[in-house]
Amino acid sequence: MPGLDEQLGGGLLPGTLTVVVGASGIGKTQLGIQFAHAGSEAEGRPGIVFDMSARVDSQSHADYAQRMFGWQMTPHAHRRFEAAGYFQPDRAGGDYLHVFDHNGRRVTQSELSFDAWHDWQVELAAKLETTIDFFYGNFVRGARRAVIDGIEPAARPNESIQLELFEYVYHQILRKDAAWVARDLFRQSYRQHAEQIQQRAYACEQVAAVLLVTSHEAMLDALIERPLADGDLLAVANTLIYMGKIRDGSTMARGLFIAKHRGSACSDDILRYRIDDSGVRLD
Repeated sequence: MPGLDEQLGGGLLPGTLTVVVGASGIGKTQLGIQFAHAGSEAEGRPGIVFDMSARVDSQSHADYAQRMFGWQMTPHAHRRFEAAGYFQPDRAGGDYLHVFDHNGRRVTQSELSFDAWHDWQVELAAKLETTIDFFYGNFVRGARRAVIDGIEPAARPNESIQLELFEYVYHQILRKDAAWVARDLFRQSYRQHAEQIQQRAYACEQVAAVLLVTSHEAMLDALIERPLADGDLLAVANTLIYMGKIRDGSTMARGLFIAKHRGSACSDDILRYRIDDSGVRLD
């Protein structure tokens, strides 16, 4: 985004995690789509979008991508993994995956019955193979940007199915050596495909990840005042960006604040922004 890259000392970095926090409708998804699409120029192909949302309303990633860039996102098929022919060109999956099949309720332990929570845990386990397939298949074909969306507010992080899945994605896919990710995917057929896997190895240090987190707070001041606990997802992120509403006299505007950005000095200013058909734009 023009202006924001300069505030970040050049932009977001490969091999790092950026967390963007803000209320629903504040522009996080548009920002994520902008970041993913910028891979077309920087890496030769756009990034990928992994949606963990369980809400009734759609996150509209494909609609945003089409309207903002004319980018026709392709949904990734929910299918059983098959090792045979995996690296054939016609086997390429989509660049967008809405991982959970059913919507309607926030999936936090305190809001579900014991049986419903158990059902979600079963579904989560069943989705891991599709999740690994989605990320690994795109990374071996050149994607180097991943946007993870759908983290919904939870009173306690350990009650969130989405955070549980993200922890797996981050540690067991995004920051894991490609050969070991392939082992998790190919399993007993790994040896017979080891040569092809090695030929398509990628460096996980080249993958940049942006996580979009929905907050209870709508006002930017309230987000900035949030304490960061040790071990908290926001505390371990390399870059933390808040997006929220700010008061402008008798009206409301949108403001963006870079709470931290490791490796580069960043401004302490609140950056006003607007949203148009091209996405998020700094004023």
